[in-house]
Amino acid sequence: MTVRQTVLAAAATMLLLPEPAGAQGTSEQPPDPAPTFRSSVDVVSVAAVVRDRKGRFVSDLSRDDFTVVEAGTPRPIIGFEAEQNGPVKLAVLFDISGSMRVGRRASDARAAARHLFSALRPGDQAALFSFDTQLDRVHGFTSDFATLESAIEHVQPPFGQTSLYDAIADTARAAAEAASSGGGRLTQRAAVVVLTDGVDTKSRLTAGQVSGIASSIDVPIYVLAVMSAVDHPDRQETGSPGAEVGSALLSLSQWTGGDLFIASAPAHASLAARQIVAELRQQYLLAFEASPKPGWKPLEIRTRGRNLVVRARSGYIAGGSRMQSDGSR
Repeated sequence: MTVRQTVLAAAATMLLLPEPAGAQGTSEQPPDPAPTFRSSVDVVSVAAVVRDRKGRFVSDLSRDDFTVVEAGTPRPIIGFEAEQNGPVKLAVLFDISGSMRVGRRASDARAAARHLFSALRPGDQAALFSFDTQLDRVHGFTSDFATLESAIEHVQPPFGQTSLYDAIADTARAAAEAASSGGGRLTQRAAVVVLTDGVDTKSRLTAGQVSGIASSIDVPIYVLAVMSAVDHPDRQETGSPGAEVGSALLSLSQWTGGDLFIASAPAHASLAARQIVAELRQQYLLAFEASPKPGWKPLEIRTRGRNLVVRARSGYIAGGSRMQSDGSR
């Protein structure tokens, strides 16, 4: 039985309602999202991307090459699968808030979306969402990428404020639901790709809360930030708005197993699109028994004896069947 067949459907469909904004921002570890669901999850699946120090994919690892560490304690791996050319499911989230009117941000974001759709192939699926303060499903998941490319040209022009973090959380939930089938199998690796300038003005949630939500349901968040070269976070002084935006988005994405890409030139978007899709095809899937103790469980995936870089989600919610509807733990 594959890892996907051992994971219960609830792992991909649980709905979490973290605390509203007003708490602290992004920290070194995403906060424990307050669960408001009942679940019978007893097996946890974690997808990991492994690269060497030169950035090349490593595809020859076995179960014995990995260690799963939960809150500092190694956990036995009970399922293992190596995907080297698997199908992917992308939820492309397009920022149509007013700040995207600046310069070429909106047109660069459309170009980046076209690069993403062109990197897909038969067997893959994608959907298009847009947002300002509200999330809109422009087109549901489909393999008709020409239709999606046409749809991106008709997304309404930028206007209004930005609920970036709220939109990411809702899109991650939609992607997780779409990735599960009636039999409880995760049929495709689902991910969210956010096309934005990184500005948030009106979200209920913080970046840290959103990273906890997406990590819990194993949906990696890739942020492709479109901005001018002068606004690049690397060129901003520590503590400046540009640097703070870059830090928040980097933490949000990497805690979910995704990554942040900055596109300040057309070639950057094309390269980022290819890298995102390639990563989603090259996955190791590890399964282990969930902790019997309810609550947020931090995870770390390591490799033994090799100087490799592993990226995977940062944790999960354990003990769903024991959680109360009021979110007590």
